[in-house]
Amino acid sequence: MASTLAAILDIVFGFELGSTAQDTGNRICMDGLTWSRGPDGALQLAARSMEVTSLRLASGPLTIEVGRLALHKISGQLRIEGGRPRWSGLDAGSAEVTGLKVHGPLVLSRKPEVAASHAKGGAAGTAGTAPGQAAAGPWNLGPLATAEGTLRAEIVDAHLLFDAEVTVPIRQGVIDFNAATVEHVGPDSRMGVSRMGLYVDAPNGRSYLYQFPTAPVAGVEYERRSAMPGPWGSQRGSLQLQPFGEGLLRQPPGAHGLGFTEQARLLFERTAVSGEVRLGDGAFAAPGVQADLAGRAAGHNTVRLHSQAVGRGFSADVASLSVSNVAVNTGGAQLACDEVTGALMLRVLVEGAQLRVAFELPGLKVAGLRLRLDGAA
Repeated sequence: MASTLAAILDIVFGFELGSTAQDTGNRICMDGLTWSRGPDGALQLAARSMEVTSLRLASGPLTIEVGRLALHKISGQLRIEGGRPRWSGLDAGSAEVTGLKVHGPLVLSRKPEVAASHAKGGAAGTAGTAPGQAAAGPWNLGPLATAEGTLRAEIVDAHLLFDAEVTVPIRQGVIDFNAATVEHVGPDSRMGVSRMGLYVDAPNGRSYLYQFPTAPVAGVEYERRSAMPGPWGSQRGSLQLQPFGEGLLRQPPGAHGLGFTEQARLLFERTAVSGEVRLGDGAFAAPGVQADLAGRAAGHNTVRLHSQAVGRGFSADVASLSVSNVAVNTGGAQLACDEVTGALMLRVLVEGAQLRVAFELPGLKVAGLRLRLDGAA
């Protein structure tokens, strides 16, 4: 059974199969297995349950480790083509996963969106698209539209802010820089957003932390000056997280003027961050992934952020994840499920110019799992 599963995984996913514990090896058990041959010659398989433990899958630099995977009420279809087995579909009434870990380099590929915008004649700067913005793509960060929370940063011995304590509130998916505070010894500094980017006005002058491409930028309300003297005579601007985040993700690689300044990169090496963001209910979409977040009223989908030094990485933990209508399309396989609940831990590490990401899901429950391969119905 293990050799057959290894062959199937190698054919379908291009993964290499191994064990997370070399002393015991991986284990695969099935209960209540039955099969019959359909009119088209395909094998119709069913089982009450299937359990896999100590599983390790590898595909290039990506590694997936599974402590335990249990599938219940399984049905599937297996064909033999060219002397080799191939799944065309698999359903499971429910699934439980513990000790799931995914780690490898983080690669953000935006080629499909750029190609789509070109095909529609919607390149940035053309009619119907504001300068500096890319045409609409698959990104949808709907849960940010009503996000609530507070981010706090402590900057130790910073060149600009000298032992500063920064507080940034998030209300109804908006960061209002008039409510953000930058406290330190001497006159406090202020944060804001202009057409050039995100800035800090310190006693020694204005410095930009993040530079924008050519204005306007989606989701940004820029600062406004008034005739009144002092800090009360101006509005420091605001960010709407959903359109701002989607706009950044849709930007083509190497967009002119886009990114953190060198001054900000040095600052982040001395910046510790903590905070909590309560995501709203709504649709989320990324290239190849769609899902609906639900259950904020019950305390689900709250993200807790932590970093001792932002320049070296950060962690994001969700103690109670709740999503529904999940769909994942990898090209050769389409995975869908009705509901996913559990806990999620994300670690992002900065190693020179490379980002590495590690997902850990200590416990996960899935309802209504469906896997289709090569367009199988």
